[in-house]
Amino acid sequence: MNPSSKSPRTESSAESQRADLSSIPAQKQPWPGTVSDLDPHPDHGEQAWTPRGRLEGKRALITGGDSGIGRAVAVTFALEGADVVIGHLPEEQEDAEETKRLVEQAGRTCELVAGDLRTLEENKKLGDAAVKALGGLDVLVCNAAYQMAFDEVEKFPEHQIERTFATNVFSPFWLVQHLADELEGGGVALVTTSVQAYQPSEHLLDYAATKAALNNLVVNLAADLGPRGIRVNAVAPGPIWTPLIPATMSESKVKDFGADTPLGRAGHPVEVAAAFVFLASDEASYVSGTVLGVTGGKAVF
Repeated sequence: MNPSSKSPRTESSAESQRADLSSIPAQKQPWPGTVSDLDPHPDHGEQAWTPRGRLEGKRALITGGDSGIGRAVAVTFALEGADVVIGHLPEEQEDAEETKRLVEQAGRTCELVAGDLRTLEENKKLGDAAVKALGGLDVLVCNAAYQMAFDEVEKFPEHQIERTFATNVFSPFWLVQHLADELEGGGVALVTTSVQAYQPSEHLLDYAATKAALNNLVVNLAADLGPRGIRVNAVAPGPIWTPLIPATMSESKVKDFGADTPLGRAGHPVEVAAAFVFLASDEASYVSGTVLGVTGGKAVF
């Protein structure tokens, strides 16, 4: 068939309902940022997700579930039949309430637990609250993360690297360690890593280092917990349009964010959540110790 005679591709209904992220305008938000101020508005699954009942009856704890990828995971999990508990920072209460509304709109239970996960005590508190609220736990999603960009190593604040590693690496370890007994016999632990683990940006050097550490942690946890019937996997997003971007990067880096990917645009949070739904479902029953990239074409090896 002559390529020139091919009919133009028909845009899917999901694509047609989502905002175009190929030319994001310059913008800035105060940390930690909020979804309502993002321009354009991202899709978290509330716009065009097609439920298939893949997580019916599951109980999930999602950290950083107030906005961005975490909100999309909460919404899609709910649409697939799961009840959820969301861990979030106290400063993110407004976004967390909106995520709760979207989950309940899908007909599922949602509980909010505010706290800063930089300490062992806060992670234990969150884990215990989730088990109590849900009556047990089937899926743990360690998604909470901290980043703040600086162009030169000397400009990174004195204690930022401690904050970044405590939030991004220590918290997932502590949560898995504390909740392993609950997950035993068929549970799933999922971790958000990043394309930054493979293609690190200098202005995110501490954040990128934590994501590389998480990839290693996931492989080891999968080996350690596999005999107990627990699958452990990671999802490595590329440039995804969330409040974290304008809240932690300069306006010049926000402008056209994601346009350097092979697909030519940033991703919507729901496009990452689709990977979490798969890995949490029984469809991925023989998948453990892997990192699934959702990067717009950037390599994750």
